[in-house]
Amino acid sequence: MVRRTKEAAQHTRSQLLDAAEQLFHAQGVSRTSLQEIAAAAGTTRGAIYWHFKDKADLFNAMMERVTLPMEETIQHLGENPRADPVAELRESVRAALLLVRDDLQVRRVFEIATHQVEYVEELKAVKERHLQCRNDCLVKIERGLNQAAAQQKQGLSLPAPVAVHGLHGLVDGLIQNWLLDVQAFDLVEYGCRSVDVYLRGLGLMPDLRSLPEPAEALAEVLVE
Repeated sequence: MVRRTKEAAQHTRSQLLDAAEQLFHAQGVSRTSLQEIAAAAGTTRGAIYWHFKDKADLFNAMMERVTLPMEETIQHLGENPRADPVAELRESVRAALLLVRDDLQVRRVFEIATHQVEYVEELKAVKERHLQCRNDCLVKIERGLNQAAAQQKQGLSLPAPVAVHGLHGLVDGLIQNWLLDVQAFDLVEYGCRSVDVYLRGLGLMPDLRSLPEPAEALAEVLVE
């Protein structure tokens, strides 16, 4: 009985989050009422307050369903002194971009967070969580960049705080622009290539143009 009750409660919570996600995406967050969400979920407004403190709490729970896996990709960046922090960072960015490009739910939630939310007073907690997640991300990226520089026994070409904000802004800006027109460019390809160029600019990756050509390519040139 207890197990069935817990399962029923979890099912109701999921229905509320699904309904909120669909309505927020269609109408915007500020224009969607808790009553509309409850009606779309086939439950009562009281059920919302059983599971969530307010609309901001509901919104943050909706975000966490898709962003927690992405946040996990950089959770331990720079913690392992034996790991290659540049490779870890590149893979974390690639994994995040793949999720946004290929997972329709992730894309929808990011569209809501980017284009359908206003940081009005009732959503103050949403802004606070956004800032907390961003700041946590910046800390982990800075840790990874500093570890990479230490492993390579060289300094970054920019002060670490500047480098971190620039890299974060690059990826975040690409995602936001791609969401405006998902046919405009391949998010993963453009994102990964742009990040590689940025890391080369920081001095953490070799400039491919300065490397000697592979033997096969050189042989072809000589034959011609």
